[in-house]
Amino acid sequence: MKFKEKISLEKVFEKDYKIKLVESENNKEAIITHFLHNSKNGISQFFKKDAIEYSKEILQYKYPQEEITNVVAEEALQYGIFKTFEIPFPPAENPKFTFIDLFAGIGGFRLALQNLGGKCVFTSEWDKEAKRTYKANFGERPFGDITKEETKKYIPDNFDLLCAGFPCQAFSIAGKRGGFEDTRGTLFFDVAEIIKRKQPKALFLENVKGLRSHDKGKTLETILNVLRNDLGYFIPEPQIVNAKNFGVPQNRERIYIVGFHKSLGIDTFNYPKPLDVQVTFADVKEENVPPTKYYLSTQYVQTLVNHKARHASKGNGFGYNIVADEEIAGAIVCGGMGRERNLVLDFRITDYTPTTHIKGTVNREGIRKMTPREWARLQGYPDNFMIPVADASAYKQFGNSVAVPAIQATAVEILNTLEIR
Repeated sequence: MKFKEKISLEKVFEKDYKIKLVESENNKEAIITHFLHNSKNGISQFFKKDAIEYSKEILQYKYPQEEITNVVAEEALQYGIFKTFEIPFPPAENPKFTFIDLFAGIGGFRLALQNLGGKCVFTSEWDKEAKRTYKANFGERPFGDITKEETKKYIPDNFDLLCAGFPCQAFSIAGKRGGFEDTRGTLFFDVAEIIKRKQPKALFLENVKGLRSHDKGKTLETILNVLRNDLGYFIPEPQIVNAKNFGVPQNRERIYIVGFHKSLGIDTFNYPKPLDVQVTFADVKEENVPPTKYYLSTQYVQTLVNHKARHASKGNGFGYNIVADEEIAGAIVCGGMGRERNLVLDFRITDYTPTTHIKGTVNREGIRKMTPREWARLQGYPDNFMIPVADASAYKQFGNSVAVPAIQATAVEILNTLEIR
């Protein structure tokens, strides 16, 4: 069968096709895009069978009068039947190492490691809007729920590095030891299970600073016990790394856990030293911000001030600060007060524009909320990183992301330790 035209994956999975190829719990688009990105290496074998099956399904819809066999579908894949779209961050042509990206979010780990010559061979993320952003930038749709065996089965063998920014959860420890089985039912258990099955050379895990004190320290103690004693990895003492020390004006502290397979004989590791650079918000400040979209009315500013005062009197924190050009921002976060918190109540900047009219009032203080692009810059994302989602989702995604420069600096030390250059 001769194919006269290529088929747009965008139309197949998002627009024209009425057959429900993409539903919340299937991985069809993830399988096809992962296959396409690995069609020239042995990793494609982990996706090939199902990629052929789903390609056959698409071709049958596109060419209802033709007989589409598995052979025809495979030939179509080899021919390059699917028209992909241009992406700002394509995979490395000749990678120096391979990695997988778990709890991927919008791809902060992936961006950092691709910058260093790495090839991502599997990625998973459950959030639908984050998947949109990830796909727009890297051309792959992440697999879904990593707790499900039907997702885990697609993880390739023999990758070098496992990356995971997994959520922090308490364990119901049945015994005194706090080992592998005691973590069952948590997302860390799924990370540990993948490590146990796949035995990567190295691990790079990221979590909130509060992991150290979570459940009176039992959570971190159990994690380290599983990694060191149950799984046999060399795990140096985890370190709190602050993004402000690596070129972004954000005071963002996160705990990093690094590990190396016992077969490598590695027994030392040095986390990256802070860079000798000073950056402020002025370095990431966006110019020509739309006044009617981001500036706050005088009335709204007063409401924030009053609300913060009420919380302070009760001994509660309230999530916003005013950040001047010469300062650095606090950690950008999401949550706590729902959508409004994501949009408005985290951090402001000072920008005096007395003529700005909003909702019939003049904002004499000239205070505005940060833009999504400024949040992206605070996390070290380059300006060609695409933001295809609405502002509410963008704030959430960047607030939940890793700080790319800090991740990259640590990854450099991991690769040096592995002697990958």
